[in-house]
Amino acid sequence: MSDDSGSHLHSEESTQGKCPVDHASREKWATLNQSSPGSNPHNPHQPGGTLPMERETSSIPRLDGDKWVYPSQAQFYDAMARKNHSPRADDMKVIVPIHNAVNERAWQEVLKWEQGRGGEKCGGLKLVSFKGNAHKLTPKARLKMLLGYQAPFDRHDWLVDRCGVRMRYVIDFYTGRADPNTSSPTGNTSFYLDVRPALDNFEGIKMRFGKFWDRWVGNTARPTQSS
Repeated sequence: MSDDSGSHLHSEESTQGKCPVDHASREKWATLNQSSPGSNPHNPHQPGGTLPMERETSSIPRLDGDKWVYPSQAQFYDAMARKNHSPRADDMKVIVPIHNAVNERAWQEVLKWEQGRGGEKCGGLKLVSFKGNAHKLTPKARLKMLLGYQAPFDRHDWLVDRCGVRMRYVIDFYTGRADPNTSSPTGNTSFYLDVRPALDNFEGIKMRFGKFWDRWVGNTARPTQSS
């Protein structure tokens, strides 16, 4: 039984030192911001070019004790240019902060699921590997679409380590309505993240059922206190 199954994560060796979004997913993020037609393109034949090379360190731990590092604007651009996605240099100053902020939010959602499950006993939860699966809709996403919801613009599979126990998390990314008054790092672009453990094993099934029970049954089952 495997809702959200069928995806193969990168090996640890292939993802060490990268950010928790692979090259295949970056084109999806590029569509979130459209520059004016007059934006100046960065030259893909000059790696780095005039775009900033500074990289932001994430809050997401790796197995080796370091933190995952997000790509610089230049790296993000060059990775897209190599795959002929026609990126625009002016877009990078918007896309990269959005990319980083949304991944930080995704990690916080994973931590909420993992709270109280023992990861703190060995220094905290760690992200082992990741993979973008934008073209593989999960069963839950398909069901939502049948109910009239929009399709997610991206999907990630993150493999985390909880003191030697490996858990795969599925993340569906949805765009929401823009809020012009927001001061969020994502600008006026709104996001909804559907983060949950995959049903690969009994632990994932138990976690998902427990969440369902707490949300739909737990509150009504608790006795009310009289004043």
